[in-house]
Amino acid sequence: MDLPPYLATMPMHAITEMHGEAGLRERFRLEIEEFGDEERQRLDEALELAGWLHRDDRRSREPYVNHLLRVAIRMLHHYQVRDVDVIVAGLLHDAVEDHPAELVDGGEPGSGGDDVEDPTDAALGVLAERFGARVARLVAAVTNPPWDPGRDRHEQYREHVAASLEREPWARVIKVSDFTDNGVGVIHSVGPKVESSARKYRPLVPVYRDLVTRTDTPLSEPVKQHILDQLDLAEQRFSAILDQPAHPA
Repeated sequence: MDLPPYLATMPMHAITEMHGEAGLRERFRLEIEEFGDEERQRLDEALELAGWLHRDDRRSREPYVNHLLRVAIRMLHHYQVRDVDVIVAGLLHDAVEDHPAELVDGGEPGSGGDDVEDPTDAALGVLAERFGARVARLVAAVTNPPWDPGRDRHEQYREHVAASLEREPWARVIKVSDFTDNGVGVIHSVGPKVESSARKYRPLVPVYRDLVTRTDTPLSEPVKQHILDQLDLAEQRFSAILDQPAHPA
C-alpha cells in the first residue's frame, strides 16, 4: 500500500478511513522514530502482542487493534507522552480484560490459562514478566473488575473508573485517551452501539474533567486544555445523539 508523506499530520480517524490498520501502524512507527533502539523494540513487542491477542476482535467496522493504535498515537502526539511504560500499557490496556487466558497460555491451548484460579492476576503476572511491574500496574488500573449482576453495570463502571484512577495518575492519561477514542469517536460507530456508547460514556465526562485538571495528573497545561476541549466535543456529540426532541405522533 502506498501511504502519503503527510500521514504524520493526518487526523487519526481520517487515517483509519483512508488507509486502515496499515496506515495507523505506519503513523505509530513515525511517532516512535525518535525513541532509542531498546525503547522502540519494547513498543514493537507490545504492539505485536496486542495484535496477536486481539487478532479476531472487531470494533464496529474495523480490526480492534486500530483502537489500540489510536490510543497510543494520541498519547504520543497530542499528549506529548514520552514514557515508554505508559505507551506500552496503552497498547495493552484491554489485553487482560479481554484475553487473560490467552495471555497466560501464550498461544498454547491447554497450557494452564483456563485452569488458573485467577486468570486476571495470572495475566497481569505475565505482563509484569514481559514488560515490567509498572506496566502491569497501569494495565490493572484500567482493567474492569468482575461485574455484580445485581447492580447497574454502567454505574459499576463509573465507580471503578473514579476509584482506580484516583490512585494512578498515569493510568488517567491512558484512560482519557481510551475515552476520547470511544466518546469523541462515537460518531464512527454504527447501529445500536452509537446510542448505547453515548449512554455509557456521557456520565463520565465530569469525572474525567475532574481527573484531568488535578495537579498530580502528569500532563502540561496546554495538553490538559486540549483534553478538556475534546471532552466538550464528546459531550456535544452525546447530546446530539441522546437529546433529540420527540417527534409529534
